[in-house]
Amino acid sequence: MQSYDEEKVIELLSNPETVRKGFEWIVNQYSEQLYWQIRRIVLIHEDADDVLQNTFIKAWNYIGSFRGDAKLSTWLYRIAYNESITFLNNSKEQLRKVEIDDPDNLIINRLESDVYFSGDKIQIHLQKAVLELPEKQREVFRLRYYDELPYEDISELTGTTVGGLKASYHHAVKKIEKYFEELD
Repeated sequence: MQSYDEEKVIELLSNPETVRKGFEWIVNQYSEQLYWQIRRIVLIHEDADDVLQNTFIKAWNYIGSFRGDAKLSTWLYRIAYNESITFLNNSKEQLRKVEIDDPDNLIINRLESDVYFSGDKIQIHLQKAVLELPEKQREVFRLRYYDELPYEDISELTGTTVGGLKASYHHAVKKIEKYFEELD
């Protein structure tokens, strides 16, 4: 199997004798895409690596329950998305326990000191603007802007209507534009 063929991979996954080989193909095919999806949510390289590992562990544990109703990539993106949100919620909860008032500011500080972050000041400001969005708008913005997912795919991932997603994205963009206008 030289190129990635989802039907062949699903066949491999459905056979107990070839499930490991099928899963290796999944890891090879999706590691980089999932890493960047996760990284755009959690921002920090080390955190993204941890979440990616958790994503593949969860995918491996539940590969037998993959029914094929959605594409394999959509299923994996949903796991990665959910693991990312769980990670963020757990991180914020831990920060609150040690009485840090502004966990989002701490995330920006960590991003600015991340040796793997190669962005400039504009990218830092964009991340700050995104962090100021309400969580739903933040999620929709990241999936649409960074991952360039169609609204239909985002709807499958989040369980939100396409109309609702379009409205959330529109509001997010307006808030980000306002953030940059206020910088001047």
